Parts: sequence; C-alpha cells; structure tokens
Amino acid sequence: MALCLLLPLSTEGFARQHAAPAQDAATSISQLEALAGEYTNPVEPDTPISVYVQDGKLVAESERLVPTELKTISPVEFQLPGGRDSLHFTLDTSGRGATVAVTAEPGAVYARTGVPAHHLFHDYRRTEAMIPMRDGVKLHAVILKPIDMAGALPFLIQRTPYGVDNSSRASFFAGRPELARAGYIYVAEDIRGRYKSEGQFVMMRPLADHRDPKAVDESTDTYDTVAWLLANVAGNNGRAGFVGTSYPGFLAMMAGIDPHPAVKAISPQAPMIDVWMGDDFFHNGAFRLSYGYDYVLAMESGKEEVAVDYGRDENGNPRDGFDYFLKRGSFRKAVKEAPVKILPTWKLFLDHPAYDSVWAARGVENALKSVPVPTLTVGGYYDQEDMYGPQEEYSSLEPHDGSQQNFLVLGPWRHGSWGATTRHLGDLEYGEPIGKEYRTKIEAKFFAHYLKDEPGFDLVDTASFQTGSNTWKRYAHFPPADSRPTGLHLAGAGLLSFGSSTHEAATSYVSDPANPVPYRHRPIQPTYGEGSQWFTWLAEDQRFATERKDVAVWKLPELKQDLTLTGEVVADIFASTTGTDNDMVVKLIDQYPEDAADAKMRGYQLITNAEIFRGRYLESFAKPTELPAGSIHEYKFSLHDVDHVYKAGHTVMVEIQSSWFPLYDRNPQTFVPNIMTAKPGDYKPTTITIYSGAGHDSAVVVPVVGR
Repeated sequence: MALCLLLPLSTEGFARQHAAPAQDAATSISQLEALAGEYTNPVEPDTPISVYVQDGKLVAESERLVPTELKTISPVEFQLPGGRDSLHFTLDTSGRGATVAVTAEPGAVYARTGVPAHHLFHDYRRTEAMIPMRDGVKLHAVILKPIDMAGALPFLIQRTPYGVDNSSRASFFAGRPELARAGYIYVAEDIRGRYKSEGQFVMMRPLADHRDPKAVDESTDTYDTVAWLLANVAGNNGRAGFVGTSYPGFLAMMAGIDPHPAVKAISPQAPMIDVWMGDDFFHNGAFRLSYGYDYVLAMESGKEEVAVDYGRDENGNPRDGFDYFLKRGSFRKAVKEAPVKILPTWKLFLDHPAYDSVWAARGVENALKSVPVPTLTVGGYYDQEDMYGPQEEYSSLEPHDGSQQNFLVLGPWRHGSWGATTRHLGDLEYGEPIGKEYRTKIEAKFFAHYLKDEPGFDLVDTASFQTGSNTWKRYAHFPPADSRPTGLHLAGAGLLSFGSSTHEAATSYVSDPANPVPYRHRPIQPTYGEGSQWFTWLAEDQRFATERKDVAVWKLPELKQDLTLTGEVVADIFASTTGTDNDMVVKLIDQYPEDAADAKMRGYQLITNAEIFRGRYLESFAKPTELPAGSIHEYKFSLHDVDHVYKAGHTVMVEIQSSWFPLYDRNPQTFVPNIMTAKPGDYKPTTITIYSGAGHDSAVVVPVVGR
C-alpha cells in the first residue's frame, strides 16, 4: 500500500519530474551536435537516454521521458526543468560526447552507444472534472485524451488516495510507457476525502450493501465515475479498463465487484485484499507496528501526505526505528507520544486487535464469488507490503472462473517494481528486464485485447518468472499439476530431511522481548523516509539473523542436483513455550555456496518464503486464547507461493524465531487481552522449543516439481 511506488532511478527516476521546456544560455549548434547520441547505463542497459538538437536546443528523451529541452549551464553541463537535476557530459578525444552522468543517479555513468533514438509520444490534452457520485459528493479527476489519434478510444482509469494533480502527458509516459504509447483516454481520480475530492476518507472502505441504492463504497464510486465519463467525454468507444498498484490495486479490484457494464478489463496489481490476514497491517494476527504507525501517520494527518520522522539521537543522527519503537514499548504508547492526536485507523487498530466484523467487512476475498470481467492480477514474490493480496485474489477467483478470464502474473519483484525497467532486485541479478517484458508482452496486450479487440494476448492462466533458473514459465493453473507437496522435516542436530523421522528431538532457544530480532539490517529508517531500505528488505542477506542465539537453524546437506519448488509453501511446526503467548516466524532460505560466480552472492542467505503467526490465534482469529505454559501446539500456516530453483551446490535452510522487530510489534510472551496496550512488566523472556519425531513431526511442506 505504498505511498508512492519508488522506481529505480535510471531514466524513469527523473522522467516523472521533468517535462517543461527550459531556456538555454548561448551555446553553438556544433557544440550541441557533438553531444547528440544515445547513452546507456551498463548497469541498467534497457533504459538508455537519447540526446539530440532540435530547433537549436539540446533535447533529451527516453522511452519514459517525453522530449525535454535542457538549459545550458556550460558546454558540457545542462539542467533539466525545475533546476534540481542536471546532466554532465564528458568528451572523447575528437570532442564528441563520450559519457553523461545524471545528478539524480549518483554513481551512474551513461556511455554513448549510438545515434539518438526517437520514440512515439502521443499528444495528450489535459482537462479536469469534478464527477458527481450518487450521494452528491464530487470526486476530482484529471482526464488525458490523445488528440493525435483518430477513432474512438477506451478509458483507462486509475483511482488513488495519493493525489492526481500532477497527472500529465509526461507522468503518464513516465509511469506506464507502454500503455501511454498504445493510446487510451487516461483518467486519474482522487478517491473520497483525498486531495481535491469531497467527502470523508475511510481507510480501505468496507463494501456496502449494493441492494441499497443510497449506499456508497469504492465499488459504487467506480460505477458512478464510469457512467459520468461515458456520458461526458466525447470520443470514447464505450469500454473502460482499470489499473492500479497497491491501494490503487485494491481500487481496481473494486471495479470488478458489481461492475458497470462498460468495464471490460481490470488489473489489480499488488492489491490489498485483507489487511488483517496478510496484507499491510497484520499478518496472521501479528501487528505490523512500524508500518501501521508510519503509513497511517502519513495518510491521515491531513488530506495530503506528510513525512514521517523518528527524530534525532543524542549524537544528532537520524534515530534508528528499532530504538524508537523499543523505547516506546507498546503501540498505545507510540501513538500517545506521536506528534498528532490519535488518528482514525490507529484507533481502529487499538479497538479491534482481533479479526472481528470490522476487519471481515474489509476482507475483499469474501466478495470474490465470480469473475464478471477479465482480471489480470499481478504480484511479487518479494513484495514487502502486499504479497498476500494477489495470491489470495487469484485463488479466491479461480474456482469461479468458468470462462477462463482469471489471469495471474508473479515475479521476483518488490512492491510495484514490475513498473520499473531493471534486471535486478537488490543484490539479485536476473539477467533480463523482467518488468518491461511483463508490461510489453502481457499487460499491454491484455488491455489492447479486451478494450480494443486487438490480437496478441495469449496468456492462458499464469505467467511466473522462476528465480534460480531465471526463466519465464507459463502454467495452465497455479500451482501446476506436477507440483507435489513434500515434507521437509526438521530433524535433530539442526538437520533437514525429506524423510520423516521417528527419532524424537527438540531444539530450544530463549526469546527475550528486550532484545528482539531485527527484521532487517539496522539502522531502520522511517518506512518511506530518506535512504530507507524498506523496499528490498525481503531480499537482504539473512546472515545477520542466523548468527543470533535466539534463531533456530536447520539445513539440508549441500544439494547434488537442482531442486525446483513451484506452488505454496506451508509451515507445520510443533512447539511449546514457557510463557503463555508467542510468535512463530518461519523462513525458508536458499544459501549460496562460498564459491558462487557472483562475488557479492558468496555465502548469501536469500529468503524464498517467510511468514509470522501469532500464537494466541491458534484456535480462532476472532478470539485470542492463552497458551498453557509447556503445552505443545501445532502451528500450521502458509508461507505463500514460490517458483524457485535451488541450484546444485546450494543449501536449503529453515530458520525459526519469535520476533521480527519493529515491523511486527513484540509479543509480551505473557498473555494479555490486547498486546497493543501491554505494560512494561508484561514483557518476559521465554524458552521456545521446537519438536521433531513421531506425533510432533515439525516440517516445512514444500511444492516439489520433478523430483
């Protein structure tokens, strides 16, 4: 549910910011011509910048950057509009441009690789409208209509809580270049209570009873928006599609619930489907402390977003979020000391820590009983915010998909990064621009087929970029038919085995709430703050955690042949605690060999699957119960989907721990009615024991293919 989908810098980084022409200082045409060419960053070779002379001015463009005049600072330095970023050229011995560096991308150097390329950019005319809803509330929308295209065109609509005032021809090409190039009447709309729209904002507004003609929700607002656009925007072909990522992904899904007849295609991307079960705010009952605090503070402090700041430490440095939340203890204490009064969704968390009717009403999966319009769901295996949503949406719709209109795309992406053109995620290299491949071969063809009747969309059901092998796979269903759930058993002496063991064993560790396991490398910045490492934390090397005494580790012997896993991974752990409550964090890890060809990956411990479960909810998510001290309980929960090849020479690992801080609040490990209001004396160290053997055969069930 990211406040903004931060793409890697490269050309899309500054394409969003710069579009207006600038004034040049005097520079000779020959000097400018010497700089003309295509420049490519070897680290991101799929996002070159082209520079050329037009009407006596130096102009830059890329696949995402509309032609933009540059202001001359010197014969080799030019400024982009807005004055924040500039391009600095170096020359070769002949005086021609050799490289260019962009200040928005520190350390990146683009080398001249050829003549300038020219891209197609439609001429979008921008208008604004206040669109009336059935209850009289008006919603603000920006409409971009290509005036250089003949014939009627469909609508492509994105509804958002993040503001649409900056929507323009430049931002459309920067954010969705393939769709902007294909040509649609693009509509961006502020939802109720946000930015220039009227009404009251309600976080993830619950579905209303659509039998009541006066009821309003995001579905009815979508319906009314489409009806108004059809009647008031000339040149449309009577069809509408919806697209959105994160919160806008949830809103795109709303367009498919009791949809307007003109809605012919939707693409919910990283949609939040159930924010208690597995998306933004809780996972299996464990509260996402730092995210819930940061996101709500940013969203509900006013109609527009505000920055979150943890302040400074005693040395004047930005305070580590780990220390910030540990000092405050409970969530109630954190919001009490916040710089604003208690916000509506913070109060919702405090008043409704369990899965009651408040959260069930927001559970979109409960309304997914049909596939009324073609639906292209997109998700990331490394989505740090809404990994659960896309997988749950697809699986909820699949039993009702008699017409084969339920499609799924999964890849090794962080939240929304399929919108970027990059070949890597953090330290992981994939060898090809998988986001661009998805957008070109699947997304663009999906909307063209269902909104324009164009041929070329050939996805049968699921496309997945398989990590390890680094290849695209297509499946008639996910998981594929040849995927077999297979137990990976936690034996004694820290060993894993594919065979169940009758030998009883126990592994124990002490979990101390005063010294919780960090969920990522410290320091921990505000979620969307400057320098935040939030975006790629799921792909971080786990050795920082493995070395701790409060993390239990099991390993298979080094693999002699490749091991392919495709499908859902399930933790099935038998454990006890000396306390009366606990959290269970289970991680499945691919450990790279020490002689890996990529030096930065030597010994690397890469998460492929991970999840948390709060022990108090073992019997019921709606009613927490105390765990009798010393009693053995079965923790069985999903670690979500995977499509990964553990290569020969690698090692399969399982790790178990009882804290993941401060992303998840600390479990006091003493049962209290509401963990968010726990007192300092409630937090106590406990011993957690994991059991193996007959009757208590702890395992991680993995989806093995071809073994």
